[in-house]
Amino acid sequence: MRARIVGALLLSALWSLLAIAPAAAAEIKALDLGKAAEVWFSEDHTVPIVAFSISLPAGSGYDPAGKAGLATFAAALLDEGAGGMDSRAFQEALASHAIQLRASVERDDMVISIVTLTENAPLAMRLLQTALTRPRFDAEAVARVRAQIIQSIQEGRSQPPTVARRAFARTFFNGHPYGLPSDGDVGTIAAITTEDLRSFAKSHWVKGGLQIAVAGDISAAAAQKLLGDTFRPLSGATPRPLPNVGRLGNPGVHVLQMPVPQPTIMFGLPGIMRADPDFIPGYVANYILGGGGFSSRLTDEVRVKRGLTYGISTSLTAYHKASVMAGSVATRADAVRQTIQVVKDTLGSFAANGATEAELDDAKTFLTGSFPLAFASNAGIASQLGTFQRQGLDIGYVARRNALIQAVTLDEVNRVAKRLFDPARLTVVVAGTPVEGRTAPQNAKPPVRPAPQVPPQGAAPAPATQNQPKPVETQSGKSIVNPAAKASQQPRP
Repeated sequence: MRARIVGALLLSALWSLLAIAPAAAAEIKALDLGKAAEVWFSEDHTVPIVAFSISLPAGSGYDPAGKAGLATFAAALLDEGAGGMDSRAFQEALASHAIQLRASVERDDMVISIVTLTENAPLAMRLLQTALTRPRFDAEAVARVRAQIIQSIQEGRSQPPTVARRAFARTFFNGHPYGLPSDGDVGTIAAITTEDLRSFAKSHWVKGGLQIAVAGDISAAAAQKLLGDTFRPLSGATPRPLPNVGRLGNPGVHVLQMPVPQPTIMFGLPGIMRADPDFIPGYVANYILGGGGFSSRLTDEVRVKRGLTYGISTSLTAYHKASVMAGSVATRADAVRQTIQVVKDTLGSFAANGATEAELDDAKTFLTGSFPLAFASNAGIASQLGTFQRQGLDIGYVARRNALIQAVTLDEVNRVAKRLFDPARLTVVVAGTPVEGRTAPQNAKPPVRPAPQVPPQGAAPAPATQNQPKPVETQSGKSIVNPAAKASQQPRP
């Protein structure tokens, strides 16, 4: 017990040093683990901590028909016992050595984040290897996690942001697996069997498509050996690619009636794929539109001028098979129609008239100036590099990224705005019951109280609107959350 407390206190103290680690300037190099795996490495001995971001082709998009939530269910059981250790023993092994392990599921991938003291890195990797290759899926753990997921789904049914998020994905992706709820629904979670979990782990917790980012107090040679030993036993199989997306979007307003005073509105348009040369200009255009907080046009039009909301935001998110420009806003029931119209008018105005030089300059200043914040810790570096890997970028992108943003011209932003911001194509989902609204106020009013801002579920990391990571519950009920996952350290495109 004493060793556990000392280890936890030491790791906690070291987090305060991570914020000033000069890791952003570190060289990023590739390590060779064979053709099936991609490894990026950043060495920094400022503090005795190593962080890993491990991506496997096990996202919610791979959930079989009728088993929505399977990938999330399996990921939640990753640290619930493996090999000769039951759930309690596995959790004690992590806690007594101050090892932080978190598994989260995106649309395309399962992402495992590990942060550990350097001296405990070999143990952390042995535990991970055991979890990936010899998961137990004990009846007690399966029943407990199943109950937790079902309870969360049931609670979400009364929360407009959750209802809007799930309905938007279903409406926008038109039958594609991306449109299924990543956490499933009560029926599918209840129907998932232990054999389903084992089968999914066997076919998707594999080496084919494996991507690893490592940052911190470890040499390249030691990292390569450690990773090679860890992942050698994994199957070399590669899951079949996800199907292509057909039609994106379902233009119009789709209302899910809920007796709440403050409905949530989600809206979106087909986005730009990450490999498209227009992605960076589109990323800048999105910042100007709704990604820039109080400097964005939507905030100015919806909040500042009309007092219709506390906050409104948008993001440009690219998955492997689709991309979406999506936003969310909460407002009074009697202001829903007005808010939707203001959003459409703002999109139309941007498309027709473009941005200004001042808006472009401000966007470049923020997007380039804030980028180093993602590299303020070893955990932040590993997370950011992992994000770039999952987006299919090359290892040199880190060095080029800010120059690419600085090179964006006003003509490019305005051309891409015409491509993106067509209000006639807007898909809108309202969770709540609109009522007849009042006329727009002539003077700004105090904004309504905030509702949680909910980007598209499973969204890949994006500027300022990125989802906060959901903790994985341990047997003791404590959650394991990477302390580096703060707003200022969220991965950036």
